[in-house]
Amino acid sequence: MDIQSIKNRFGIIGNSPSLNHALNTAIQVSSTDLSVLIVGESGVGKEVFSQIIHALSARKHNPFIAVNCGAIPEGTIDSELFGHEKGSFTGAVDGRKGYFETVSGGTIFLDEIGEMPIGTQARLLRVLETGEFIRVGSSKVQKTDVRVIAATNRELLEFTQNGKFREDLYYRLSTVPIRVPSLRDRKEDIPLLFRKFVVDFAERYKTMPIQLDEEAKALLINYPWPGNVRELKNIAEQISVLSKQVLVSGAELRKFLPEKNFYRLPVLASGAVPQHSNEFANEREILYKLFFDMKKDVTELKKMFVEILQNPSLAGQAANLTKESLLNDYSLNGDGQKQMLPTVMHQPYTQPAHNISAQPLLLQPDDEIHQHENIEESLNIMDKEKELIIKALKKHRGKRKDASSDLGISERTLYRKLKEYDIDE
Repeated sequence: MDIQSIKNRFGIIGNSPSLNHALNTAIQVSSTDLSVLIVGESGVGKEVFSQIIHALSARKHNPFIAVNCGAIPEGTIDSELFGHEKGSFTGAVDGRKGYFETVSGGTIFLDEIGEMPIGTQARLLRVLETGEFIRVGSSKVQKTDVRVIAATNRELLEFTQNGKFREDLYYRLSTVPIRVPSLRDRKEDIPLLFRKFVVDFAERYKTMPIQLDEEAKALLINYPWPGNVRELKNIAEQISVLSKQVLVSGAELRKFLPEKNFYRLPVLASGAVPQHSNEFANEREILYKLFFDMKKDVTELKKMFVEILQNPSLAGQAANLTKESLLNDYSLNGDGQKQMLPTVMHQPYTQPAHNISAQPLLLQPDDEIHQHENIEESLNIMDKEKELIIKALKKHRGKRKDASSDLGISERTLYRKLKEYDIDE
């Protein structure tokens, strides 16, 4: 079966080389019993690839089941996959067959495999290596013949390095890896997908299919699509229902795209994408500007220090300026004590325009003036953000509410970032 007939059968739209390569790999591996790991961002259609592999395999007449590992509670996932005996835990009033028992001879698709608990990973590894499993609460070994296809939107190899995923299971699953490209990596397919979606929705809602002008097409293609095909389909449905015009302009389309992702858009010559020079989409951009300004200040101080080293006569002037700045920052109150005045912005020290004849700097034999070098400090926002979160937690002795208030973010956002950066409280 050729690749075009596969696309027609499973409703796959697009002709990008990366998509075709992933489809060809799925077609070639379908006739084997090898384990397959499908990697791709959320919303790219990983489950469709698992259905293609099953439908083209010798197991196509046997059961196929898709299991979302992230949606099953940790305490019950072993029972769901491998079954349990009566009385094996509280609430187990009857025995139950697991998926590996009921789907024997077919295919099981384990979505979001990166969310699977470590203990369950060990049980899964045994199934993959020997085809054996044991029900929860039983000591009897049972056999199964199941092909496993796994999928993840995480980098499992990184998870193996911090102990969140078994390395042996990773290499056992990824016998044949298939990487499904994100939508922004196949921009040439975006207009085709959008056209297909709006035609389908026009038929469903008995309306005319909407069209995009050139400005709107450029905006659609250059939008980053973090939700991939799923997000594109949602946007197409919203426009089909809510748009008052059949021909949609760039300004109209922009109303349906989330503002928080506009800052990722490349600048178009036509001016279709607004410039946000003084606005920040999220706290990371604010932190980035803060650290960038700090770096500029440090660089200025370094330059000033080197100028003083190379021209000693400037040292006295700098000292006078510093003394004058300090005096301006303080005033005496009624009790004769110094009190801080409101912040006064001082102009940075600059070398006078007129020439200053300086005495040569005498060096001891062991002294040496090195040429000033700008040391580039790390500007990785994730590192700096993680560092600030750790400092805030230490400052408030692990109290999330106080730490989030100090950081200027919500407690929910702080909790999400603790998980994202794997920060132990």
